[in-house]
Amino acid sequence: FDAVRAAADAQWQRLLSRIRIDADVRFKKIFYSALYRTLLHPSDIADADGRVRGPTGEVMTAPGGVYYSTLSLWDTFRGVHPLFTLLVPERVPGFVQTMLAHHRAMGYLPLWTAWGRETHTMIGNPALPVIADAVAKGFAGFDIHAALQAMVETSTLPRPRAPEWAQRDWKVYEQFGVIPLDKIGNESVSQTLELGIGDDAVARVARAAGRADVAERFALLAQGWRQLWDAQTQMMRGKDSAGRWREPFDPMVPTSPMNNPGDYTEANAWQYTLTPALHDPAGLVAQMGGAAAFEAWLDRFFSVRAPADNKHLGQEALIGQYAHGNEPSHHIAYLYAWTAAPEKGQALIRRIVRSFYGSGPDGITGNDDCGQMSAWLV
Repeated sequence: FDAVRAAADAQWQRLLSRIRIDADVRFKKIFYSALYRTLLHPSDIADADGRVRGPTGEVMTAPGGVYYSTLSLWDTFRGVHPLFTLLVPERVPGFVQTMLAHHRAMGYLPLWTAWGRETHTMIGNPALPVIADAVAKGFAGFDIHAALQAMVETSTLPRPRAPEWAQRDWKVYEQFGVIPLDKIGNESVSQTLELGIGDDAVARVARAAGRADVAERFALLAQGWRQLWDAQTQMMRGKDSAGRWREPFDPMVPTSPMNNPGDYTEANAWQYTLTPALHDPAGLVAQMGGAAAFEAWLDRFFSVRAPADNKHLGQEALIGQYAHGNEPSHHIAYLYAWTAAPEKGQALIRRIVRSFYGSGPDGITGNDDCGQMSAWLV
């Protein structure tokens, strides 16, 4: 037992030592605790002989002998996986190979897996930007053409075995270029905007694979967010199939499965309006009227206060309408880099670190979400 414990200790020391920081003892405790949590998942669930029980329950051979699960991709595509490309690059091909094996078994790339099984949790196609990130950074160890095929099929083929409440086909999205609020139960704006992130990822991988036709098709789909931009309210707003805006409309009200009907996922209109900046920041800045108008919008975003406490709807750790306790806000402080006042974002980032991370039992605000909250700090 002592030998196994010492070996585990040594492995963790090697991993945690890949980053060295200059800080006081208190902040080192916060930082390395966050780094530890970031590295807990995804975890390799393949047996010692390289076999694993896959997403359909069948025993299969893990590609390369590794098979990663606890893929909380809606959370982790934003910060965890980009960090992994820098910190544990040797594992990145295994992540992609696992997702491609999942696609071969299920017909689509994973959304959120636990013990190798699909839970269909959350929205969008968050495996797509993870693969696109690996391609953009030149990772090998997987077939880019097979990856592109899996990405296209994930974005276009029906999923008859998925539960009724999950994403099962794309007919409405392909017909309208957005998901109209009268064609879906709830979360129409969030679903449209998150699918756009995936479409952009497909377009980028298609360009890298020399498939200009596929790239053009998906780049056009990725611009669907423009149909939801309401110039009058300056928000991404729900729209029905006849082109009518959601009425009544209050951009402060967060919605989710706990507070529907509504058009947003664990967030409100303020937070999801900035989602297209994850793949098209220049386009969003231009749509809002240029850098000065965008800066003024961000200033309002970080100062407008909500009238009530909605912390169970992803509204924890608020600075104005910025909610650090949930993932849709995690990129927003960095968007001041697209204005003439990047120092505003830098000051906000330092404030978030000071305010929402600590070394006690309440050291993380909100759910760590398989390392995303911690990866943001790292």
